[in-house]
Amino acid sequence: MIPAMPASTRSSRQVSRQASVSALRFGRIAAMGAVAALILIAGVWASWRTAPYVMLTKGRERGTIEVTRCGQDTCTGPFTPASAGSPGPDRVVIGKSVAVRKGRTYAVVVKPGGDEVLRSGPAGILYAWVPMGGALLLASVVVAGGLRRTRVAWVLAGLGVALLTAAFVTV
Repeated sequence: MIPAMPASTRSSRQVSRQASVSALRFGRIAAMGAVAALILIAGVWASWRTAPYVMLTKGRERGTIEVTRCGQDTCTGPFTPASAGSPGPDRVVIGKSVAVRKGRTYAVVVKPGGDEVLRSGPAGILYAWVPMGGALLLASVVVAGGLRRTRVAWVLAGLGVALLTAAFVTV
């Protein structure tokens, strides 16, 4: 027969085990929260490379491009300024994507210091924030699996899907 342990030893082990479990839980929450925050910050960072030019167009050269030639990565065409008499580049370059086709005309804004343009209007704004939509989807997986916050994860995933769908529809 095994002798029974004193009650004080048994309770100190339980307290020690509970402290270990709490420390591990805190570590998991802190680590996964940091990963989710880092993913969202990276999404904003990636989107912000083009978003300010498209969203904050006051004082920037705006107009249209008629795509006449497309290469492997870019398309080019003549630029028509939105306001008459404003000096703009004659030919501009726009990044080739599934949304840019030869022979079509697009509303654009010129990036300062060059001949590169970005789509403007609702399509341009949504297209600029596509990296953030992907980050929202990825962060939702981390929040659901690592933080075990399923409602928050569903909200993040829904926002990501809505953003990507809206960008796809408008572009």
